[in-house]
Amino acid sequence: MERGRRIKELGTELSAVEGTLAQTMLKERERVALAHKQGQLRAQLQALCGYDTLKDVLDYGDKLLLAPPPVHGEWLPRTAVFVLVDLMVVMVSRPKGIFKECGKRIHSGLQLIHEGDLEHSTIWTAGLYLMLLLQFLENNVAVELTRSEFVEAQEALAQMKNWFTRFPTILQGCESTIEMLRGQYAHSVGCFDEAAFHFLEALKLTENKSMQSMCQVYAAVSYICKGDAESSSEALELIGPAYRTMDSFVGVREKTCIIFVYGLLLMRQHNPQDARVRLASGLRIAHQQLGNIQLVSQYLTILGTLALQLHDTGQAREILKSSLTLAKTLYDIPTQIWILSVFTELYRELEEKENEMENSEYGSKKEIDLQRRLAEARSRAYHQELVEKVRIKVEPLHDLFQKHNDMSGLPANDDLDIPESVGLSTPQPSSVRRLVDSSSVRRSTRRRVS
Repeated sequence: MERGRRIKELGTELSAVEGTLAQTMLKERERVALAHKQGQLRAQLQALCGYDTLKDVLDYGDKLLLAPPPVHGEWLPRTAVFVLVDLMVVMVSRPKGIFKECGKRIHSGLQLIHEGDLEHSTIWTAGLYLMLLLQFLENNVAVELTRSEFVEAQEALAQMKNWFTRFPTILQGCESTIEMLRGQYAHSVGCFDEAAFHFLEALKLTENKSMQSMCQVYAAVSYICKGDAESSSEALELIGPAYRTMDSFVGVREKTCIIFVYGLLLMRQHNPQDARVRLASGLRIAHQQLGNIQLVSQYLTILGTLALQLHDTGQAREILKSSLTLAKTLYDIPTQIWILSVFTELYRELEEKENEMENSEYGSKKEIDLQRRLAEARSRAYHQELVEKVRIKVEPLHDLFQKHNDMSGLPANDDLDIPESVGLSTPQPSSVRRLVDSSSVRRSTRRRVS
């Protein structure tokens, strides 16, 4: 703060000196003295903030330094700081299921970004806000998929895809994330083959080891949910090597997700005891170190299912109660249906007929609600575009400029330094399913775990 105050004082003094120098009636001796003073002030300002012109110095109060010299030319606009605060709150709140606060912050962040007037910003500023914009949309997709709001997730993902096709160079690092989210969406609406395709495409598009691990995890779950022996083998091929080397991973998230999928495979291979032990270890990590209640809910649901398979009805009941509470907190309808189906079997085994009927009826209502949501999502125009097994197609640069120039009547500009025009207008968008055990078909969802 003291440094900022000093810069402001020097800026004010420089403004006064330059104002006096602009006067025409100054004597030569006074002009020389003021010019010397101007040089001294500029030198001090250059040392303090990297700028010596009055305009840049006076703008200092509206910007925050991103890094010290020699990167002093990089500035973070004040609005971007507010946007970052909103984004950080979203990223902390989402794994905990605090979706109401997430929704407020996503709305606030997107509003601030759009107020920044992307269409007329400099390339650097536009790139900064575009990256933040896609971060908000990514979190929006994740929240809506968890809440089974498939249409809203679809629209947010379509916006991400649209922004990427408009600015493929600025946003080239986001392509793998978009492909992964397409996989998340496809999996959530039951298109497991398409989901696996997009997860594996995302894997090819990134060199980030953490992201690669998560793509393998997601693809493996989609293969498991397909339900056939060949798909289970493909899942094992993906997750087996990662499981054997996971102790070398730095990230806790990757480790817990790999244990989760490996436990699913063990359950599918009719090895409930081993699956139970491994999943219990993963649950401890997820609960104590991650605090991700969606992942904890998934762990508990599978552990409750395994407890029932092993006829430990007392533990199954307690575990499933906890899991159902978390699933309701998350508004996670598919997981609720899965838990309710296990509860129905539990009550049947305990011969609690009244509870069995009541639970089954409640589960049927949830199933009807889920199918309604899925049907609505599948009927929308973006659905097929998002799930189809093709990568995002970016229109060739020459064609983009030609189309833009044809519309504007301007000659083509072959000397552009960047491959996108920030002002280029493009139409905007409008605004683990089944786990099979030895006796029955379970319903589950596997969306974004982060």
